[in-house]
Amino acid sequence: MNSSAPTRIVHLTTVHPRHDVRIFHKQCVALARAGYEVIEIVSDGLGAAVVDGVRLVDLGAPPRSRIQRMRLQPKAALQAVRRERPALVHFHDPELLPLGVRLAAEGLPTIYDVHEDVPRQIHTKQWIPAPLRGLVSGVFERYEDRQASRVSAVVAATPHIAQRFAPRAARCVTIDNFPLLSEFMPLDGPVPRERSVCYVGGIMRTRGALQTVRAMALLPDVRLLLCGRFEDAALEAELRAEPGWAQIDYLGQVGRPKVREVLARASAGLVTLLPMPSYIDSLPTKMFEYMSAELPVVASNFPLWRDIVDQHGCGLCVDPTRPAAIADAIRSLVDSPARVASMGAAGRLAIDSTFNWSRSEQALLDLYRSLLGP
Repeated sequence: MNSSAPTRIVHLTTVHPRHDVRIFHKQCVALARAGYEVIEIVSDGLGAAVVDGVRLVDLGAPPRSRIQRMRLQPKAALQAVRRERPALVHFHDPELLPLGVRLAAEGLPTIYDVHEDVPRQIHTKQWIPAPLRGLVSGVFERYEDRQASRVSAVVAATPHIAQRFAPRAARCVTIDNFPLLSEFMPLDGPVPRERSVCYVGGIMRTRGALQTVRAMALLPDVRLLLCGRFEDAALEAELRAEPGWAQIDYLGQVGRPKVREVLARASAGLVTLLPMPSYIDSLPTKMFEYMSAELPVVASNFPLWRDIVDQHGCGLCVDPTRPAAIADAIRSLVDSPARVASMGAAGRLAIDSTFNWSRSEQALLDLYRSLLGP
């Protein structure tokens, strides 16, 4: 930076954890390294901190009620932003759109970071009555489009999301959520792959949790290393009652170092999400993290995903609704260590050449320079 004092910017979320990979580890740390004074405002009750050059400001633990959170947290966030007096605000939650629009109207550059295709995601929300999901989705899409046109820029996590916002936003940039090159490098020294596969992420009905457990029932000599939180207690009880649960090592919610260890042990990574509108055109972060760890993927046979997997020879695509198809793909990999090694190496090569954070980081820095100057 050319000025004597670095330009102060705020990243704001009232929903995501303070060390969210996209927000903190990728964006905030990259911007701090580039010379900006970066403040991340969060709401988790864990207090203030400075980590990797990023100053964290805590609004306090959020209300338990979703409605209360959406009503109260934006007000607290606005007050916190005003106290920091930043040159730019980059916010990450749809519920903060009124705040972003208000600050933009006052002349402050604001960026809306769209992590998910929320209107399509609404169709999978269990807490919204099924007959109302279509109506809620349509109303929210019109609202989000209108609000996004009033901020300085939209950052989209996938090209599909960017395609939706590009005609409406003043500026729209795709910042893909690809892995950091160094994070899931294979561990030092040889680690033998086990007769196991892994799934890391939210354990949800729409992400094929039930079909995965039923597939494991067909693989009595294979283990599933399962990491993440259950969508709700009812799903957990349902899965534990399945015969396939006997094949599962449930590790709970784990940190990034433990994830790296799990990826090093397994022979394949599962990303068999069901064919929901919000998934079919997505770019699942976990698939690329598996590839980064030289781990073959067993992925849903959506056209976009199949193109990536087949082009790079990094795994197998299956019908995610059929446990037998998932089981067949798993067995074909765990029974062939040579195939696991070759597909894993091909996946890592694709990460090194194409699907990594470095390109996205450059696009992010270019956007900031265009809004703030060099």
